[in-house]
Amino acid sequence: MKKLNSEINKILKDTIFTTIQLLKIMIPISIIVKILGEFGLIEILGDFLAPVMNTIGLPGDFGLVWATAMVTNIYGGMVVFFNFSIENSYTVAQVTILGTMILLAHSLPVEVRITQKAGVKAWYMIILRVLGAFLLGWILSVVFTIFNLHQNKSILLWKPGYSNPSLFYWIIGEIRNYIMIFLIIFTLMILMRILKKSGVIDHLNNAIKPLLRFLGMSKDVAPITIIGMTLGLAYGGGLIIKESKSGIISKKDLFLSLSFMGMSHSMIEDTLLMVAIGASLTGVIVGRIVFTIIVIYVLIKIIKRLSTSVFNKYFIC
Repeated sequence: MKKLNSEINKILKDTIFTTIQLLKIMIPISIIVKILGEFGLIEILGDFLAPVMNTIGLPGDFGLVWATAMVTNIYGGMVVFFNFSIENSYTVAQVTILGTMILLAHSLPVEVRITQKAGVKAWYMIILRVLGAFLLGWILSVVFTIFNLHQNKSILLWKPGYSNPSLFYWIIGEIRNYIMIFLIIFTLMILMRILKKSGVIDHLNNAIKPLLRFLGMSKDVAPITIIGMTLGLAYGGGLIIKESKSGIISKKDLFLSLSFMGMSHSMIEDTLLMVAIGASLTGVIVGRIVFTIIVIYVLIKIIKRLSTSVFNKYFIC
């Protein structure tokens, strides 16, 4: 019993430390995003993105949807999409393209700051995710058009609940999110201890090892890659930062792992959210994973041509 209490206390201390590190990132950024949103920044960005969306066969209104998702989060983008869908109908292809772009580039202020804290330059991660999202959206648009795929009308399965726009309820909502993050991290800490003790982590490492080897990464990054892929950068961010500072992971592995997670993270929850607004499940999963693997493979080739000093100067914090 004494040993158990000691283990729980250690987990609790680690959870508090990890949560504080994460909240140091999330709270100030959330406040800044809220202020900028009140001044109409998201609408301005949406207007800028409207012609960009037109180039890949999407309605200009989707620019505001994507802008909202990038600046705030996926749920914010979904609310805007719902408002547009009341008066308009879209094909499964259009929603799948939009959903895939959102999955690659969303919650950028928080998630890019997390990856920066973990050791990768912010400018690189922003370009990787935003440009990658547009490129994948264009590829899907071409494929869907050539093969006449998903041209049927999409079905919206999600409806937003009532949201009070007042500042007080925004603060209450943020506090609720932070408490949830603490509980999730605490649960994760316990789960990670159990998985390590039982040897499950070793089995997971062995299972993902062939993919990591193909992508030029070592098995040391398997745990944080799995965390990011399953939970996402926001919830798993604290653990990702903690693991990245352990000194076990090389800068190259960290760079490639965070690049992988930047494009393919929260594979379960976020993917289902896009399906709920009418996207094709196979489209948002297969397209994103295949694209991510190709991009990482290209990045490996690029890194090999760079000297260590150049790589560290321009890509690593």
